[in-house]
Amino acid sequence: MGFLNAVVTTIAPIFIVTSPITSYADQIYSIHRTRSSAGFSLDIPLIMLVASILKVYYWFGAHFSTSLLLQSILMITVQLLLLHVALTNRPAITHHTPFQPAPTPRPYDFWQWRMARPYWAFLSYFTGTLLILHMLLASTSLFQPYTALLGYVALAIEATLPLPQMVANQRRRGCKGFRVSVIANWLIGDVFKMWFFFASGDKEVPIAFKLCGVFQMACDMGLGVQWWVFGDGVEGAPGPVMGEKGVPLEVPMGGWERARLT
Repeated sequence: MGFLNAVVTTIAPIFIVTSPITSYADQIYSIHRTRSSAGFSLDIPLIMLVASILKVYYWFGAHFSTSLLLQSILMITVQLLLLHVALTNRPAITHHTPFQPAPTPRPYDFWQWRMARPYWAFLSYFTGTLLILHMLLASTSLFQPYTALLGYVALAIEATLPLPQMVANQRRRGCKGFRVSVIANWLIGDVFKMWFFFASGDKEVPIAFKLCGVFQMACDMGLGVQWWVFGDGVEGAPGPVMGEKGVPLEVPMGGWERARLT
């Protein structure tokens, strides 16, 4: 077992660092190829960007494994590209059709904006605010508890990553638009990640990573069960098709046209 742990702790960091590419490259290519991001939840880039940015700042207080830091930096790059591709290929604007359910808006239409600029503005303000706080607290006694709080918030947010897609899949009773390659990479990554987490010391991998990793693995297994049960869904099956904002694809929301199951 000791030899196996040594092998895993040697290989796992490589897998962890490259996981953003292996997990999302196919999703990015699929959206670019089909010229449509219908069925893909835009909440995924939101969750991963916020969590990864927070984890980068968390590292300055915890100095956890370098592989986890590199993963966060690469994840930010990949998710920015994914967000750009998804926003560029959103379905075209159309008019609202009468007798359709009204959408559930978020405060200030957060992350439901029609234009791309507010998405980038939010990420810029978010990162800049954290940078200012980091500089102000870096030389104070509050820095360690502050960065620890960032870490727990980051990992709690990241642990919720599969939830928006699980809700969307359950409502439409299908997984069309969400690549099975993403689910497979999440599940394979969970195995390596959890083994690496628990085979490493608490200083290299803080307990926050382990707790949130267990929860996220359970959610990823739920996504796998949904894919096994629903697949892409059946044409004409009851239940709305969910879009990137967590609303029915066939129901225009704020003027966005939605694709149908085919």
